[in-house]
Amino acid sequence: MKGKRGELHYKNLKSNYNKNNKENYLTLVLLHVGFAFLIALIPIFSKIYFIALILFFLHRIFNAPEKEKHKEVIMACCYVVGSEVLFRMTSGAFFYEGSKYLVILFAIIGLFYNGFSNKAYPYFIYLILLIPSIIVAYMTIGYDSNFRTNIAFVLSGPVCLGISALYLLNKKLYMNDFLKALLYLSLPIITMTVYLFLYSPSIKDILKGTQSNFAASGGFGPNQVATVLGLGMFALTVRFFMKSPTLTLKIFNGVLLGLISFRGIVTFSRGGIITAVLIIIPFLYLLFFKSTKQMKGRIIYTLILFSVLGVAVWFISSNQTMGLIDKRYANQDVSGRDKEDLSTGRVTLFMDDLQGFIENPLLGVGANGAKELRLKKGQGLKASHNELSRLFSEHGTLAFFILLILIFVPLLYRLENKRNIFFYSMLGFWFATINHSAMRIAAPGFIYALALLNVYYDKRPLCRKRLIKKG
Repeated sequence: MKGKRGELHYKNLKSNYNKNNKENYLTLVLLHVGFAFLIALIPIFSKIYFIALILFFLHRIFNAPEKEKHKEVIMACCYVVGSEVLFRMTSGAFFYEGSKYLVILFAIIGLFYNGFSNKAYPYFIYLILLIPSIIVAYMTIGYDSNFRTNIAFVLSGPVCLGISALYLLNKKLYMNDFLKALLYLSLPIITMTVYLFLYSPSIKDILKGTQSNFAASGGFGPNQVATVLGLGMFALTVRFFMKSPTLTLKIFNGVLLGLISFRGIVTFSRGGIITAVLIIIPFLYLLFFKSTKQMKGRIIYTLILFSVLGVAVWFISSNQTMGLIDKRYANQDVSGRDKEDLSTGRVTLFMDDLQGFIENPLLGVGANGAKELRLKKGQGLKASHNELSRLFSEHGTLAFFILLILIFVPLLYRLENKRNIFFYSMLGFWFATINHSAMRIAAPGFIYALALLNVYYDKRPLCRKRLIKKG
């Protein structure tokens, strides 16, 4: 897949697809489409699905050879990350933060078997720096029945990131396995997309202005739904360019990508969709400039198809929303007037968080303290949408050191390992998501950790000429 000059080769992509695609892709997609129908018809199936998921991946992890366990852990975590919002909207998980706990559990199992790189010690420090916020919260809020829930709500995401990064930093993964991991990520997102069509098949019947639409989001939070659908858009884009060597597969994956994109757009939640666009750009840039001349031509051809698909999806979305989606992205109301607040209230929450830091600069207001302070001030039970402001508010000065670790460790690692063409996309997804949705779901934490993988390319077979003796 990679030549002497570090170039990607189309022929190897195609041959690897045929050689290593042991699990039938079409069958897996149809199976997950079926899951959506079962959840819609038999709601309790969502819980059965969740339990089966846990048992299936635990079995695979424990029975895998030790040198293969990290691959199984990555596949399991990707699948959980892709399914988290689906289980939340269908009440499949037994705990609201259940998927984050699962990612942490799988990563800890991986640490037990494979250990961690000696380069990962900054993430130990990162995890330790989270502890003072728990102590501060205990001293200020006190211990009650909601203490564990409040702490889990704000710290399960950062802990998920820390444990995942600790485990995955410098773990070796072949490109073909990375692409398989993205497949595992996208499969439950396909299930969720089909479920959304079953939940609200007609968008025109549920339009309520230009605000985020819960009915179009399966009755769940549009922000979280759009975030995961945006991640699905990225995963299917990667497959569209790197795992669709035939026209039939391009059409099939293009349709899947179009359906996921459409449902993401009509949630009317912009953050997840804009993030998807932002992370697709660096992926396509690196894919193009690391490719051979032959593959560059194919990428340009695929990019034209991709652009046509994008225009078609937007046109359909605009038509189905009677032009309201255009006004939403132009920050206008139903009448076409510009809205005063582009951030839909997020700037106010951001400033509230900073006020908490100013008043408690040393150790902050403690885990979940910012939300508690807003409740005491009569501002309602509003959680921050911005992880950066929440960090400073709840961790005080320690937030500086936390951010230094989170930003500079991957960038320094990148200096010595530039093979991962998904690096900037993974890191970009984390940074963009925590700025519009904080760490409400496991996705930003675990996707951040994927940027730390040591990606290798499948070895090209050597062709040796047979020596024939003369005479």
